[in-house]
Amino acid sequence: MAELLKIKREVEEFKKEYFDRNSQAEESRQRENQAALRIQSWFRACKVRAYLSHLHKKAIIIQKMWRGFTARARFRQMVKAAYFIMKMNFYEEMAVRIQRRWRGFFVRKYIHNFYARKRYLEGLSRKNELVRRELDELEELQSRERDCLEMVKEQKAKVYQAHRLHHLLSTKQCPGVFNSPFRLVPHEMELLLRQVKYQTPTRLAPSGKSCLLGVPGPADLSYPGTLGSPLKKTTRTCFSPRPVLPPIASKKQQ
Repeated sequence: MAELLKIKREVEEFKKEYFDRNSQAEESRQRENQAALRIQSWFRACKVRAYLSHLHKKAIIIQKMWRGFTARARFRQMVKAAYFIMKMNFYEEMAVRIQRRWRGFFVRKYIHNFYARKRYLEGLSRKNELVRRELDELEELQSRERDCLEMVKEQKAKVYQAHRLHHLLSTKQCPGVFNSPFRLVPHEMELLLRQVKYQTPTRLAPSGKSCLLGVPGPADLSYPGTLGSPLKKTTRTCFSPRPVLPPIASKKQQ
């Protein structure tokens, strides 16, 4: 009996201890469950974060490779375009150089031939020399004609003055003004007065056009009866050192 009671007492203690331990285990199980949940959540979070980091790294690698590929392709296109532009510029420069050489050759050969231009310039210089020589001769001829005309005008003026001063002609009894007895040779005006005859003036010289020296005006260019037109008769002798006067008309004075 004592052993049975002892066994019963042990069973009761065992039950009580089992209940206490079960209650303690239940309490610790909840704590352990929460700790396990925390560990699992942390591990799963670390796993997901590691996976996301791996995905992010792989995405970065993919993006880097794609961007590098596109950049290399774009750079190849830029290099190809730059090479094409450089090649076209080189071709254009060579074409321009060829065109320049050909145009220069064509112009020198067919349009502005150097030797033909040289011959033309030499002929032009010879022609210019001839023209200059002819112009010099013409200028000399014109100067001689002007001198002749001036001499004719002076002779006409002297003839006109001789007509006006015919009353100063010398006579046998009274020498004239231009025939001084102290001169060895008579004056030129005296000789001219002896050649011309006195004429009555047909018209008066306009005021302001006739001078005191006896230069003829526009109305006194011809002298009826004696001279006529001295310019026409003296043009042939304009190159002589002294012009010859026209012959005196044989018409008697009225």
